[in-house]
Amino acid sequence: MNRYIKHSNKIFGAGLLALVLVFSACTDLEVEEKDSFLRSEAGAFTPLTPEGVTATLQSAYADLRDNWGNQENMYALQEVSSDELLVPTRGTDWGDNGVWRALRQHTWDGTHRDILGAWNILNRNVYKLNTIIASSTAATPAQLAEAKFLRAFNMWHVLDFYRQIPLREATDGVDVDPRVMQAQEGFDFIVKDLTEALPSLPATGTGGDRKKASQAAAHFLLAKMYLNKHVYVGGTPVAADMTSVIQHVDAIKAVGFKLHDGYFDIFKNANNSETIFWTDASSGNRIWAGLHYFQKTYDKYKDDTFGENTGGGWNGFSTTAEFYALFEGDANSNEPGAGQEERRGFVPKKTDWYHAGIGYGFLVGQQYDSSGNAMKDRPGNPLVYTKEFASQNSLTGNNERQGIRVIKYHPANGQANSYYVLFRYADAHLMKIEAILRGGTSTDNALALYNELRVIRKATPAGAITLDDILNERGRELYIEGWRRNDQVRFGTFSKPFPYMTIADDHLSIYPIPANALSTNPNLKPNPGYGGE
Repeated sequence: MNRYIKHSNKIFGAGLLALVLVFSACTDLEVEEKDSFLRSEAGAFTPLTPEGVTATLQSAYADLRDNWGNQENMYALQEVSSDELLVPTRGTDWGDNGVWRALRQHTWDGTHRDILGAWNILNRNVYKLNTIIASSTAATPAQLAEAKFLRAFNMWHVLDFYRQIPLREATDGVDVDPRVMQAQEGFDFIVKDLTEALPSLPATGTGGDRKKASQAAAHFLLAKMYLNKHVYVGGTPVAADMTSVIQHVDAIKAVGFKLHDGYFDIFKNANNSETIFWTDASSGNRIWAGLHYFQKTYDKYKDDTFGENTGGGWNGFSTTAEFYALFEGDANSNEPGAGQEERRGFVPKKTDWYHAGIGYGFLVGQQYDSSGNAMKDRPGNPLVYTKEFASQNSLTGNNERQGIRVIKYHPANGQANSYYVLFRYADAHLMKIEAILRGGTSTDNALALYNELRVIRKATPAGAITLDDILNERGRELYIEGWRRNDQVRFGTFSKPFPYMTIADDHLSIYPIPANALSTNPNLKPNPGYGGE
């Protein structure tokens, strides 16, 4: 079916009004129905049928695939703004009107592409899920639980990024300005959704369908909520909240999740003991965003034969020497057997031909093709990825070789392998260690848990740990998985200068409410430090 509706161009503070309204700056737009149900008349909500609930829930899962596999929006806000990733301009490549540089250098405002894009996407997703929850008589208890979990997942990102959550109920008319929940109310709303969802979600362990909401996924998100509660609502960590983190992590472990021995195997597929929740997004964006234009791989065909693809990398995303230095190993070599911890990865001089010479983890130094030949860049220089950029004060003027590249999802698993991890157990394990150090009650010892992770990752055990060690360990374990900004904010380092970010200002720990949202919903107010208070 290809039905269309048109509507007036009222812009809603809640972002895009899913299934009904589309953000528009000045003109009417058409909305094409694809895999969910549109209202027959804007503003008149009719509860979904059982078939409509099923289709809309499927669409909400597809949103995870489409939204979180992208390198823009949520991923850009979490990673490129942090000390973990940056996107230097190489000639004119990756200039993009400065959007990438503004994220790394914390010079954004309420018109930034990704700040607006994430706001619209997340609030659109929330509204879509509201239509399921408002159609409770047509939904099964399991479907309602899934919808509440997914709504909580999207709302958590709104809370984490913006601290204000607009809420448009499915039954609200189009002329109603969405009400706005401030941080405490938003926190309570999300926790209530997850708590109500838990009993009706499946108790999925490592052998079940982890692409769908489960009790373990809900416990994970609740642990993340309580770990960050003091950041969202103010104050300092409360022991009872930290104990809640520990209890939720223990509940995940109780159904069989545990650390997986073989770090890069975790990112092959869901068949491991760590993956709690994943989506079928293509891993292509994570693979190609940093690799050089000449770094190619081989595609596996249906008959199990291989052929070289004609594409190559996009030569963008990189990391810094300072972040690379967090890892144990020889500072001057990342070749196999150079004494580095497993998570830092390696650059092979020669490997199986379908790996095409592409390494794992952090790619630094000379790069090789599948025959062991030293590669060159387009002008003919040796393709040596350097630790330093053209300038310590600017992200412009770089050549094709500058910057360490980072890769976890390897093209040998399929350059479009549809597997992207959202939640995994090592993160929960580290949350528990942090919660113990912040005053939570547990029968486990934080140092013993910390060393359990380091030993399985082939790193040297520690004799003692501090909270600073936990932040660094989270960086080593979870790099490019979409958690770094959240971690830096919680540990107080996001608003302190770090390489290629010189602004020390606490208000930047929260993104601005997009200018378009402020202009259309009077219930929204500018976040502190962004004017108009």
